[in-house]
Amino acid sequence: MKTFKEIILPAELSRRLTDVYEAIQSEYDRIARQVGLSCSGCSDNCCDSYFLHYTYAEWAYLWEGIQDLDQEERDRITGRSKQYIEESRGCIARGKRPQQMCPLNNDGLCTLYAHRLMICRLHGIPATMTRPDGKMLRFPGCFHCQEIVGGSYEQENDVPVMDRTRLLSKVAAIESELLGGKRHLFPKVKRTIAEMIVEGPPRVDKPFCER
Repeated sequence: MKTFKEIILPAELSRRLTDVYEAIQSEYDRIARQVGLSCSGCSDNCCDSYFLHYTYAEWAYLWEGIQDLDQEERDRITGRSKQYIEESRGCIARGKRPQQMCPLNNDGLCTLYAHRLMICRLHGIPATMTRPDGKMLRFPGCFHCQEIVGGSYEQENDVPVMDRTRLLSKVAAIESELLGGKRHLFPKVKRTIAEMIVEGPPRVDKPFCER
């Protein structure tokens, strides 16, 4: 019988991850002001975007917030998460990209706004990222942002962007510390928020922790 160990985010790493999130918010606000982006009056909702998340650190951080909710709210969110998983997997099986509302969205507001994950915070504004191999990736922002930018800038290079590289590197460093420098030995994370909720706090087969 397999035994599992829960991955708990130590207070110091949780604080550092919070610092990264605050830096993201500051940079997001700066770029949004420059391009004139506001969510006010937007007919779209980013919370129905199909986001995947890739770190144990963020998974554990999400559960810090979930554990502060009362049982009734947790049960509601878990029920919505199970429905989300069923519907999104059905879309994928039909070759379509899922577009279900995030199970944490309650009447247009995020139940765990303070504990929302990195891609939820990054999505919306134009951004770039330089990969370890030196290749630069560009992200145009949400549909609303692309409409604004398209009518305001003639050249792509003139558009203000957030450089995600440094911030993502900090999250990667937190992940490495959390996993004791053995990140390559752990099963890869590739989950929606709904899957993280239904599966419970992150845990791994103990042999991974003992290598």
